Amino acid sequence: MDLIPRPGRATTREGGFFELGPDTKVLAGEGTEAADRWLRATLGAATGLPLAPGSGEDDVLRLSLDGELDAEGYRLAVVPSGVHLAGGGPAGLFWGAQTLRQLLGPDAFRRAPIPGRQWRLPLTEVEDAPRFRWRGLMLDVARHFMPKDGVLRYLDLMAAHKLNVLHFHLTDDQGWRVEIERYPKLTGTGSWRARTKFGHRASPLWEEKPHGGHYTQDDIREIVAYAAERHITVVPEIDLPGHSQAAIAAYPELGNTDVVDTAGLTVWDTWGISPNVLAPTDRTLRFYEGVFEELLGLFPSEFIHVGGDECPKEQWRQSPAAQARIKELGLADEDELQSWFIKHFDRWLTARGRRLIGWDEILEGGLAAGAAVSSWRGYAGGVAAARAGHDVVMCPEQQVYLDHRQDAGPDEPVPIGYVRTLEDVYRFEPVPPELTPEEAGHVLGPQANVWTEVMESPARVDYQVFPRLAAFAEVAWSDLPAPAERDFAGFERRMAAHYRRLDALGVAYRPPGGPLPWQRRPGVLGRPIDGRPPNK
Repeated sequence: MDLIPRPGRATTREGGFFELGPDTKVLAGEGTEAADRWLRATLGAATGLPLAPGSGEDDVLRLSLDGELDAEGYRLAVVPSGVHLAGGGPAGLFWGAQTLRQLLGPDAFRRAPIPGRQWRLPLTEVEDAPRFRWRGLMLDVARHFMPKDGVLRYLDLMAAHKLNVLHFHLTDDQGWRVEIERYPKLTGTGSWRARTKFGHRASPLWEEKPHGGHYTQDDIREIVAYAAERHITVVPEIDLPGHSQAAIAAYPELGNTDVVDTAGLTVWDTWGISPNVLAPTDRTLRFYEGVFEELLGLFPSEFIHVGGDECPKEQWRQSPAAQARIKELGLADEDELQSWFIKHFDRWLTARGRRLIGWDEILEGGLAAGAAVSSWRGYAGGVAAARAGHDVVMCPEQQVYLDHRQDAGPDEPVPIGYVRTLEDVYRFEPVPPELTPEEAGHVLGPQANVWTEVMESPARVDYQVFPRLAAFAEVAWSDLPAPAERDFAGFERRMAAHYRRLDALGVAYRPPGGPLPWQRRPGVLGRPIDGRPPNK
């Protein structure tokens, strides 16, 4: 069976099948309503079959819950008379439905039926459950805005790969993407920039036209509800105290006004790390508490991400007000001032029943017991956090930053960062070997990160993300052997079938043999290659 991610146990009987037809009935047990809706809507559209409710023992697709299975686990049995799909909980049942869809063939991933297709399932037994509870994708919509329909599409793509956390990077120097009703200028001013740089940081070229957009609060409610139907949690990120120029451009009083004319700032139009950071004032704290109050009403997620990375300190060093704040709080230096920012919102979120998560710089200065860490600068931050008793999401840039190029050759679109091939991602191991079993229990799971500085269109996002996200999904879901012992050749054989599924879904993935002939020139996918060494 060419299933991705690879299931824990799967067997197939030769010589028989069950065929779905116009008389196939769906028998949905108590608690299976969400999976039933998804099957009727998605598989019904692809096959053109009614999949009507019914009863009986023959020609039936039976859905049920089985408390003896893990909550995200499932058991799928295909026999000549029909299908029985059981989940340990609604999520497990849904993941089992994804496996059922794969078994039906690539045309089951289309939105309308192709004439003349037969919908035969091999006689199969599958029992499966995920290795990790956090199987994440970070999508940066601040650098290049992705309209709502694109986000909904990516939730479908995540679901098809059994990923269950969307880390939604909503704010940065280059744009603020979520409506905050009490602060309308965050989107009125902060969601648009005058121009956008081509390529990466060293590129000297700009596209001289405005870029922007934002999600209304109703858009966010729709995205969160759509994700929940697919058992995906949306974790929002609001960056502070760095990566905040878009917010300061909208509300100049948030910046260090005693050293910078913040009234003259605009939303940043280049990449990298802006020197303009939030001022350490009570006004700033109250402002962001207001932001988070509205955010908590939109996102029911356990975790709220506050960024906390790459905060330059030069303005604080020059600012008499910041230096007075350091003295008033009894802090040693500007690094401790950044920690004070993070600890404030750590306490604030904890008091409201949520948990703070941030990039691994937030470890500097200590954290509250419930806070978690996104380890992006390699494994070291994750190791330190786990040993200190903090939960960890492993997303090291050297392994799972999908904006990084996929080949060393010059034909890659905007060839930035480390070379990370499909095989490199497949051999990523989320749990550092130096952790004890108790410490390893703090690794919630892995996450692939998609930063969009060089991804100006949905096609470019697809090209960078796929097919590597399929390899990542298997790492996140399946109980694989040690990296050196993994059967990458077997994975590639299964990918041959999976590419046909991606084709049916309309995914503009990087071809397995490399860029297509028409791509082998500058201006790949509408953007020039900057011709400079990678940034790392």
